[in-house]
Amino acid sequence: MHIEWSTFFIQIIAFLILYLLLSKFAFGPLFGMMEKRRQLVKEQIQTAETSRKQAEQLLEEQKQVLQQTRKEATDIIEQAKLTGSKQADDILRSAQAEAIRLKEEALKDIESEKNKAVAALRSQVGAMSVLIASKIIEKQIDEKSQEQLVEHYLKEVGGNV
Repeated sequence: MHIEWSTFFIQIIAFLILYLLLSKFAFGPLFGMMEKRRQLVKEQIQTAETSRKQAEQLLEEQKQVLQQTRKEATDIIEQAKLTGSKQADDILRSAQAEAIRLKEEALKDIESEKNKAVAALRSQVGAMSVLIASKIIEKQIDEKSQEQLVEHYLKEVGGNV
């Protein structure tokens, strides 16, 4: 094989001219577009990473808010239970106080009726005493008859009590 040096140098010169033309008009814009693409991909990766971190932060915040909400709900339920228990106790105390009041009123009414009955009995005894006295005076009976009469009227009064 024989090398033609003149053709060889022309080919090298043509290759260098082609390379210079390509590097000026083709490689520059091509490498520029590749660099822009690399920058765009880099920015998108950074944006995605930032978005991921924000999403994780928001997720953590939501978890905390959910826990806080659950705690508040539990507190509200406990408060409602306590309030219900207090209301039940208040109602029970009120009912007991009302029962005691009604019992006291009933006892007062009973005492009042008893006093009325005693007063009526005293009135009847007084009337009977007057009646006995008038009958004794009318009959002018002896002492033994008088005792029997008193006992008889006392028995009548005792039966009415």
